[in-house]
Amino acid sequence: MTLAVLKSRALAGMHAPEVTVEVHLANGLPSFTIVGLPETEVKESKDRVRAALQNARFEFPARRITVNLAPADLPKESGRFDLPIALGILAASGQMPADELDKYEYAGELSLSGELRPIRGALAMTFAMHRDGGASGTQRSFILPRANADEAALVKDASIFPADSLLHVCAHFAAADSDARLSRHAAQTDAVRPRYLDFADVKGQTRAKRALEVAAAGGHSVLMIGPPGTGKSMLAARFPGILPPMTDEEALESAAVQSLTSGFTAARWKVRPYRAPHHTASGVALVGGGSTPRPGEISLAHRGVLFLDELPEFDRKVLEVLREPLESGQITISRAARQADFPARFQLVAAMNPCPCGYLGHPSNKCRCTPDIVARYQDRISGPLLDRIDMQIQVGALPHDDLLKQADGEPSDTVAMRVERAFSAQLKRQDKPNNSLATAEIDLHCRPDAAGEQLLRTAMARLNWSARAYHRVLKVARTIADLDSAGTIAQPHVAEAIQYRRALREQ
Repeated sequence: MTLAVLKSRALAGMHAPEVTVEVHLANGLPSFTIVGLPETEVKESKDRVRAALQNARFEFPARRITVNLAPADLPKESGRFDLPIALGILAASGQMPADELDKYEYAGELSLSGELRPIRGALAMTFAMHRDGGASGTQRSFILPRANADEAALVKDASIFPADSLLHVCAHFAAADSDARLSRHAAQTDAVRPRYLDFADVKGQTRAKRALEVAAAGGHSVLMIGPPGTGKSMLAARFPGILPPMTDEEALESAAVQSLTSGFTAARWKVRPYRAPHHTASGVALVGGGSTPRPGEISLAHRGVLFLDELPEFDRKVLEVLREPLESGQITISRAARQADFPARFQLVAAMNPCPCGYLGHPSNKCRCTPDIVARYQDRISGPLLDRIDMQIQVGALPHDDLLKQADGEPSDTVAMRVERAFSAQLKRQDKPNNSLATAEIDLHCRPDAAGEQLLRTAMARLNWSARAYHRVLKVARTIADLDSAGTIAQPHVAEAIQYRRALREQ
């Protein structure tokens, strides 16, 4: 046999299209050629594969070796094709049986000694393999490095066979005794309950905590404005702990995105992501990009929290890239050679000082910023972006004497129970959180009573709200009513929602 055909996977954004690895041995001067649009990492696999085969005591064929990675128009990157290329050479040269090669897919980077090193995107590749197998009716198993096994096994019912080395894989196909073959990896998704920081650590700030509870229950974005040291960052860090528990589908989506950057471990299963990029981050770091598109912070925060501290200190152009993802829940990265789609359904929590010195409204009265300086500072956040942030709240400073008298805050578990109850009511009513309601659904599910409608119309006229702001206040009011277990949005619910829209400037 001079031709061997194996299956592997490439990565194109969140997708993992199937790649056919064809290895052909021909007579002629010895050479080793890889075709099929390989990038530098794939081209370098020639040297890794050669050394790995020789150090594993296999014979490297002194023939014309041609490796084709099909389809030819799909870019191939990273070292994940090392393992299928090496196995293809061994099968084509008759050094290992080829009878069962078509029952598996393969991915793994080889060290020069033949050991298998972990790869990026194992979860995304496993999910694509399992989905494609279900559609075609032919399910394959996946052979990959042991370091990726826990991650890949999170895909329910996927057949995962981890291996430590090239010799380990070859023994699997050559052994007649089942004891010498690779063992299927058992999924371990019964992880310990996620542990988050506790709201009880934050003393006082009852109003801010109430606003975050409303935001968590309805999936609303929040901007906290207040002097330094008032607990804005502490509140944001504890916010994931009151969010509703992740479903299996949400956990799989989040884990698949994080696996593209090698940033996921099985211990993080069903833990809400919390991303807090520094204000010097670029637009590409925030939304993703690169010659080979990679997910940015908004995608790594998918199904979790994106915290932007010191919001006005971010470059304005960087902040503007958040406008579309906040509405659509996804980001499309377009480059000259390719395009990639990544999910970006994150919950934005932002914090800022009210002025450059930070002490506007502080009990000490030590702010000396003029109104013009304050206006210029706050204008660093554009109106269109601010219009897309559902809730804007003041986090005031407490006098020292009052702070020392404050009792411990309410535990996160208690708040989370109320949030989960309200969130469950939303799913039962409309099968989605309130923040995701479309215009027609708002008219159906968020209609206030007569007094609430009149109050909302008055506020809209006086505060010059846009239609978007009007709808967002309605959705927040619907969430407040859900927390009160009320079927109808009443005037007090509307009044509270309006107060969450007036912290920075009227818009």
